[in-house]
Amino acid sequence: MIAEQLRKQFRELYNNEPLVIAAPGRVNLIGEHTDYNEGFVLPGAVDKKMYVAMAENDTDTINVYANQFNETYSFGLTGIKPVNGWMNYLLGVTFHIQDRGKKLRGVDVIIDGDVPVGAGMSSSAALTSAYGFALNEIFHLGFSRMDLAFIGQKTEHTFVGVMCGIMDQFASLHGKAGHVMRLDCKSLEYEYIPFNFPDYNIVLVNSMVSHSLAGSEYNVRRQQCEEGVSMLKKHYADINSLRDVTLDVLELHRQELPAIVYDRCWYVVSEKERLMKGCAALAKGDLATFGLMMNATHQGLSKQYSVSCTELDFLAERAGFIDGVMGSRMMGGGFGGCTINIVKKDAVASFTQKIQAAFEQLFKIQPYVYVTQIEDGAKAI
Repeated sequence: MIAEQLRKQFRELYNNEPLVIAAPGRVNLIGEHTDYNEGFVLPGAVDKKMYVAMAENDTDTINVYANQFNETYSFGLTGIKPVNGWMNYLLGVTFHIQDRGKKLRGVDVIIDGDVPVGAGMSSSAALTSAYGFALNEIFHLGFSRMDLAFIGQKTEHTFVGVMCGIMDQFASLHGKAGHVMRLDCKSLEYEYIPFNFPDYNIVLVNSMVSHSLAGSEYNVRRQQCEEGVSMLKKHYADINSLRDVTLDVLELHRQELPAIVYDRCWYVVSEKERLMKGCAALAKGDLATFGLMMNATHQGLSKQYSVSCTELDFLAERAGFIDGVMGSRMMGGGFGGCTINIVKKDAVASFTQKIQAAFEQLFKIQPYVYVTQIEDGAKAI
């Protein structure tokens, strides 16, 4: 077990007994490209985690050893500025905790984890969550889990340069086994929705395509959504985002919108409705209906929102022909990354073999497959 190995390593490296915190990566079951439109998302924490072992060291220096990179890094508590590399996540959290008026002292740290990097499970959010949680525990800082999520998000913005929403950090810190979380991206209110299907796994299949277009095209999609909102606002003063728009209103003014803007808006508004229908299905234990919602989301992301790619479309479509698959769609910003699939446990091995073989035959590369389940959020081990 990683936690026990970390304790042993920590004693050998620092001659001290650490606190060990685990914070999970996350998946988002439905609700894609809705966060910046003030809609809803439905993430869950998964059983792949980042671990932080930490103890005070009676100095003003933070010493870090990163197992994944076999690298050490030390920094003082004053004059913290961004640098190049993984340590920005720790530098940023340390800076923003102190920026909120909290006092820190030096600590020794080891970080490790099994959240796959680049698979869309938010390893970076898991790292900032675990590190912030550990500092909060050791120094009794009194931060809530939502406070720590905001500190992680601000770290991404200011030290890493990624203008992410709050979903990843929120999910890592608030996860609950057997539940996903419906997060309102406008009010930040959230509700736990049952996702207790012990006979099923959540399986991610990596398209092996990096998100090379995701950044620039993400900004274009935001602008197109904002263009639709500004045109509709001429008729309805209370429309401030696509959250406030219905499909009926959109259809009524279809002729006024450029075709591409209509398509973008139609996807976001229909995704909002799909998410609500999906949550109602989960509350009734109806996984079949939820799976249909996932499939429809993929079609919308591919056709109306145009953020898929050939490899993702192939994986989502092929999954529909494999026994035991309840639903499949691309996950995340798009143009690469993973599909998320809900697969019957006794069919996972067969699904993996079939999807890998079909993909490799066409694209000459074998996709990575990650089998996960819904777990608790950040906690001491």
